[in-house]
Amino acid sequence: MTRPFWNIIKFSPVVFAATLLTTNAAIAAEVNQEVTSVAQLSKESDSLSQVTSVSQFSDVQPTDWAFQALQSLVERYGCIAGYPNGTYRGQRAMTRYEFAAGLNACLDRVNELIATATADLVKKEDLATLQRLQEEFAAELATLRGRVDALEARTAELEANQFSTTTKLVGEAIFSVAAPFGDEKAVAPGAVPGSAGKVDDNITFSNRVRLRLNSSFTGKDQLQIRLQARNTTQFDGGSATAGRPNITGTSMTRLSYDGDQQNDVFIDKINYAFNLSDSLRIKIDANSGEFYDNVNNFNPDLASDGRGSISRYGRFSPIYRVGQGGAGITATFNPKGTFSASVGYLAGGNNNVANDPRDGRGLFDGNYALLAQLAFQPGKAFNVGLAYARTYQNAAGGVNVFESTGSGFASRPFGNVATSANHYGLQANFKASDKLGVGGWIGFADIQSESGPDLDANAFYWMVNAAFKDIGPKGSLLGLQFGQPPRITDNDVAAREDNDTSYHLEALYRLQMTDNISVTPGLLVIFNPEHNDNNDTIYVGTLRTTFTF
Repeated sequence: MTRPFWNIIKFSPVVFAATLLTTNAAIAAEVNQEVTSVAQLSKESDSLSQVTSVSQFSDVQPTDWAFQALQSLVERYGCIAGYPNGTYRGQRAMTRYEFAAGLNACLDRVNELIATATADLVKKEDLATLQRLQEEFAAELATLRGRVDALEARTAELEANQFSTTTKLVGEAIFSVAAPFGDEKAVAPGAVPGSAGKVDDNITFSNRVRLRLNSSFTGKDQLQIRLQARNTTQFDGGSATAGRPNITGTSMTRLSYDGDQQNDVFIDKINYAFNLSDSLRIKIDANSGEFYDNVNNFNPDLASDGRGSISRYGRFSPIYRVGQGGAGITATFNPKGTFSASVGYLAGGNNNVANDPRDGRGLFDGNYALLAQLAFQPGKAFNVGLAYARTYQNAAGGVNVFESTGSGFASRPFGNVATSANHYGLQANFKASDKLGVGGWIGFADIQSESGPDLDANAFYWMVNAAFKDIGPKGSLLGLQFGQPPRITDNDVAAREDNDTSYHLEALYRLQMTDNISVTPGLLVIFNPEHNDNNDTIYVGTLRTTFTF
């Protein structure tokens, strides 16, 4: 009859101490999945180190009952491991798997001593006891070897099939059911109400898919290449030159994720960010540069087009859209400090003319935007930023001063003629609690014509918002927003002045189904669209489902 292993141990306190010392809890825990995770295993395994004298252990004293056994193990067998902080942790409990792992380590050490002609160091009694222990724990040792072999095979398979050692693939897919509804399409002030016809209110189903390849070569840099395919119609006044239909008569009803390339896949973003020093972060945009990706836009809960606001204007202040789609560079000084400063330059814009060498185009002769921002970021509770932007747009690159977030007059105060502007913005966000964030922005622009008569115009806009977090399942969010889209308050061209005021009201609820799936019903209401009291209120309803992977 086989005796319990505790009775076998009594034959040799040296072997008993050896099994305790050489257990290496991390290695045993690797194969015992009910005890320790792989991450914990790796951390503990790296922390154990061989010792050459029992006196190296701060928690082992000469008066301890196993002191002589430990000392003998160090001097005769050299199979003893400890922790970097100089402790042995002899009082720690262990499982049968851990005991088997320690036994296996001792057997390996004994075999090594025999193979190197030092068998005289191994006592005959110890060998006999070890043999009995090996027989007692044969099942556990076999299980350990099987699990280690399986782990090695899985590791080899992962290494052989890994996508890249430097690149991570990040994906997002949006399924959207949406429809605008109301009575008449919006018209500009001065136009005949209802002359554009009824709002096209059929329900639509569309998608947007993005795949990002994020590569890092130093651990502190990032090369991003993004692929995109989408077919989401823009609910706006359309464009005869671009072949887009007039859906609502106003850009104020645009969705945050719209754009229709008929699901053709193309590379829509290439950029590289790196640290020039500990206090200076540089980002270079080869195409599709966007300041709202490069600097803090102070709307953390609603800025995402896949998980935040459902509207284009509701994501962040229009000052961060200037130069959108261009190529250039952004530098941020002291990015992680309480105070930071950013400056950036983007050329080209949506027509991507930065790569065109003809007159009125290129990196410095065409459309451009220069942005500077001072940010006060003392912590997550309160953040505020003051931004300034200088923009220039001409007919070759296309004029769109506020990038389709306000009225038609705000986009082109003087028509499609060369236009420059000074933009000023104040943005803030306050985290009232872990469950509530409030914020908003206010902005002003001084706009000038750069061809033909010397003309001036002023524009004004604002927004306030609130985000209620973890309403329902963890990660869910209820968002409310109210504000005024960009409006021309004064214009030397009187016929292109917004005499009335539009209001933007938005409500959404993001239901977090799983870590990777969210469903967001939302409603956008535009009162007096195009800043024209004669226009009917227009609504946009959407059900956005977002998959991240």
